[in-house]
Amino acid sequence: MDLTQLFHTPCPVIGVVHLLPLPTSPRWGGSLKAVIDRAEQEATALASGGAQGIIIENFFDAPFTKDRVDAAVVSAMTLVIQRIKHLVTLPIGINVLRNDARSGLAIAACTGAEFIRVNVLTGVMATDQGLIEGDAYGLLRYRRELGQDIKIFADVLVKHARPLGSPNLTTAVRDTLERGLADAVILSGWATGHPPSQEDLELAKQAAKGNPVLIGSGASWDNIADLVPYADGVIVASSLKRQGQVEYAIDPIRVARFVEALHQAQKDMAQSQEKEVHSRQHGGDGLSKQNGSHPSLSYRSPTLDPSLK
Repeated sequence: MDLTQLFHTPCPVIGVVHLLPLPTSPRWGGSLKAVIDRAEQEATALASGGAQGIIIENFFDAPFTKDRVDAAVVSAMTLVIQRIKHLVTLPIGINVLRNDARSGLAIAACTGAEFIRVNVLTGVMATDQGLIEGDAYGLLRYRRELGQDIKIFADVLVKHARPLGSPNLTTAVRDTLERGLADAVILSGWATGHPPSQEDLELAKQAAKGNPVLIGSGASWDNIADLVPYADGVIVASSLKRQGQVEYAIDPIRVARFVEALHQAQKDMAQSQEKEVHSRQHGGDGLSKQNGSHPSLSYRSPTLDPSLK
């Protein structure tokens, strides 16, 4: 999958709109208008701050069911997403927590959303909702039935969960892509607000063999320079909210600061690699002249937004 075709940048910032509690959830407040107003406010904040995509999820519906959500949740999310699609032009993704990817696909098909996030696409994970089994078999066939090319972004060893048996990140990434047919994989830390390690990101990137790897949690303007060399995009929520607190609304100023930090990290990475190439060229001049050949250069080009060049 080419992220540039969907997000118009090779390394997108995808902000998350955490919907207020929806009908039938324990903390449902009784006003769908309040849910819509907050969602529209946050989507506008993401767009004005420079994010390139949005994921909408029923984050405040906890505790979650491990499979199908109530029909009222599907109806409410469909209505909210329709409103946001008319408000902003960014690509929209859907995550129906905890793992109702089938409802996510249905909502996307009806609203024109471009992608979904699936917490468990393959394998079995032990979670606070119990054991959750991936159903790539059913989900991919349902997508074909719907007849729409809705992209599937799948978590690997998802946060707030543990795999049954010994975890092997390389195998999990390959299974998710090659056997689960995910379009992109997501790597998170152990919980909301905690980033994946650089080592895990590097392993995931190698195992993905050119397929997109997205950071799924814990990214901030303080650590993005350390993480972005090993990722193709970032999904971010907590650090974009007022005071960095997950329960508060998204702040457009914090969004802009995060986007600028990512762009600066990309520029710094490109400049560092250009210096490295320059150093290699000059260091190899004598040998090149002796042998009548040019030094062989091999380096990984950074994922850089063309507008920054």
